[in-house]
Amino acid sequence: MHFLSPLLEEYIKNNSEKEPEILQKLTRETHLKVIQPRMITGHFQGRVLSMLSKIIYPKNILEIGTYTGYSALCLAEGLSKNGALHTIEINDELEEMQRRYFNESGYGAQITQHIGNALEVIPNLDITFDLVFIDAKKTDYPQYFEAVLKKTKPGSVILTDNVLWSGKVVEPLDPKDKATKILLDFNLQLKEDPRVETVLLPIRDGLTLSRVL
Repeated sequence: MHFLSPLLEEYIKNNSEKEPEILQKLTRETHLKVIQPRMITGHFQGRVLSMLSKIIYPKNILEIGTYTGYSALCLAEGLSKNGALHTIEINDELEEMQRRYFNESGYGAQITQHIGNALEVIPNLDITFDLVFIDAKKTDYPQYFEAVLKKTKPGSVILTDNVLWSGKVVEPLDPKDKATKILLDFNLQLKEDPRVETVLLPIRDGLTLSRVL
């Protein structure tokens, strides 16, 4: 489902901050070399992540789902001086590509890569995060949220991607579609969770912004 017409999407992109050249380069390489390149964050959402990070000015950022590193680089733009970004990816084949772009960006020394299952990595991180971005296995979203909530503080912001799931959240539910059912429950859970205040933004495939209370 397209939430906006291609014409409107192009207008929005053209009237938002320009995409940095390194991210244009990363996008091209991702489409040439990596399976499912549509998973990359992209220009408009990337500028949204960058702006939110700059507003929050986080000392510590956690990302679940690095892919080729686009969103990590956008989030890193807002890091405070001496701040750090920890990003977790289960596919070790992408590690070299991520690192190459991290180093080229100038944020390389501030970005730590973790390869493995996020639910196993997160408990071992003795860090309090100011900003979290969740964009990995959809059926694990509830577990990711609980895991990262333990690593935040009041005022921390948790961003969750793909919560509109190509519009499937408002279509008749296929009983075999486990991911959509879990996202439906997860979205309702966030709305009613007294530990956070939440707004669901219709950005790209849906981006939830939750502020820890």
